[in-house]
Amino acid sequence: MKKVILTGATGMVGKGVLFECLEHDSIEEVLVIGRNELGMNHPKLKEIIHKDFTSFENIKDKLTGYDACFFCLGISAAGLKEEQYKKITYDFTMALAKTLLSLNSDMTFNFVSGVGTDSTEKGRAMWARVKGKTENDLLKLGFKNSFMFRPGAIIPERGIKSRTKMYQFIYDYFMWLVKLIKAISPDSVVTTTQIGQAMINSVFEGYTKDILEPVDIIVLSET
Repeated sequence: MKKVILTGATGMVGKGVLFECLEHDSIEEVLVIGRNELGMNHPKLKEIIHKDFTSFENIKDKLTGYDACFFCLGISAAGLKEEQYKKITYDFTMALAKTLLSLNSDMTFNFVSGVGTDSTEKGRAMWARVKGKTENDLLKLGFKNSFMFRPGAIIPERGIKSRTKMYQFIYDYFMWLVKLIKAISPDSVVTTTQIGQAMINSVFEGYTKDILEPVDIIVLSET
């Protein structure tokens, strides 16, 4: 039995991961850290409302005894300056990761990144550089396992909606196209269910790579 920490549970990916964790027989507890209440109840679910994601020192005593962290918090880079995007994508992630590492280096730390992330940190795309730096620095920290999830197109399942209006517009009017792409190229599109299952399996089974592209997510979800 495992106990996991989850961030970004109100978002599309995070909610998909949450649903899978709550229903998995070998997950005994899910601690959601968020800035707002989820508005749901479940015997396995615990919540901490935490407003300042740049520091977790004041809740550190509540983060002990966990086997994994699924960091699904994220934001679209559209309309943001690099400093703003970096604060949410890099600073928030590293603040929690470093706190958890000091408590339990045997944890598995999973970070939701994206296809096209720039591991060189030198490309033109701002979001890709920032995600690349986040991935690189997480992998250097020293957790027992760290996995960088790079989904591309994602099909939300179980009634999940995207909080990003642009993405939800695409899902509302062009889901047929996304599903057609998946039918033609099954390994290029993942579902929220597959991401959740792959996250869980990474804790129990590990994986041969620390950076997971869509095909890897699908393979791991079926392990």
